[in-house]
Amino acid sequence: MYKITHVILYFAVIAGLLSCSGNAANKKTDVPAIPITVTNANLTKAIFYNSYPANIVALKEVELRGQVSGYVTGIYFTEGKPVHSGEKLYEIDRRKYQAAYEEDKSNVKIAEDNLEKVQRDANRYTELARQDAVAKQLSDNALTDLNKAKQQVDAANSELIKAKTDYDYSVINAPFNGTIGFSSVKLGALITPGQTLLNTVSSDDPMGVDFEISETELYRFQELANRAISKSDTIFRITLPDNSMYPYAGSISVIDRAVNPQTGSIRVRITVPNNERMLKPGMSCKVLVLNANAGQQVLIPFQAVLEQLGEYFVFVMKDKNVKQVKVSLGPRVTSNVIVLKGLNGGETIVVDGIQKLHDGSAVTIAPLQRQQNNN
Repeated sequence: MYKITHVILYFAVIAGLLSCSGNAANKKTDVPAIPITVTNANLTKAIFYNSYPANIVALKEVELRGQVSGYVTGIYFTEGKPVHSGEKLYEIDRRKYQAAYEEDKSNVKIAEDNLEKVQRDANRYTELARQDAVAKQLSDNALTDLNKAKQQVDAANSELIKAKTDYDYSVINAPFNGTIGFSSVKLGALITPGQTLLNTVSSDDPMGVDFEISETELYRFQELANRAISKSDTIFRITLPDNSMYPYAGSISVIDRAVNPQTGSIRVRITVPNNERMLKPGMSCKVLVLNANAGQQVLIPFQAVLEQLGEYFVFVMKDKNVKQVKVSLGPRVTSNVIVLKGLNGGETIVVDGIQKLHDGSAVTIAPLQRQQNNN
């Protein structure tokens, strides 16, 4: 009887274990579908730019410094206003320079008159010497005096040029059309030649915009520099310090001669029109350069992307399941991202719920969430 009881208990335990195992299997096969929301990966025209910090620079800029000494006797411009090439800006006391100039003009006239007299004497003595009418020594002396007279004329003319230069330097004129800044000197200030800064003049239109690019981008920028630019080109745009968009596009004018070996970057300059004088030298701005991948691209929400060990994946709908697809991403465009490889466009991809998914997961689309996503 005791053995029979043990046998019955043994089979009862086995039956219970089998029953539990069956229930577990049933539960495993009854895993509910994961709710998700989806969107379509469609081809769309993606226009986006890369941003570079930049500075506005004048294409021409000159510091005005006095080249002769003296006191400032005249200031003939309005600070911060346009000036024109050759326009009189400053005057340094000219009296002594004018006196020196007039004196040297007189010295030149005296030297030239003396040369004429000596030339006549030399001609006469040369002719008499040819006729053996005078001693040869007198002829030689006349020719020597002629050479000295010519040298005196040359010396007098050199002094006249110096005096004229100093006289001209006593007036400072605008070197080109541009805008003049605040004056660094007032009337009566003493000028030290080559040292005293009077003012700065910079050109206004066009303006340069300087920024740095990586050496890895150099080839593309060289191609952009060589291409023909039309008026409607918007490859290069500028945002101003208040984040407003500058209304005129630019084009590359200069790529620096060498890469900075410490930073691996090289300077690029674009030029832009400045008819309205909105741009000033020294302003900070941003240069927006049309991305090389702009155009027809597959654009998806960035939240649909799953990152695993530095690689990127999306889940694509396959009937009621999902398939994990590896993708290669391009630049971000606001809340979206460009897919360079992995999707062709037209696929239905998972947007929400990707953290719960794996390759082959059964899913169900949440109607309310899908409707919100489409809106």
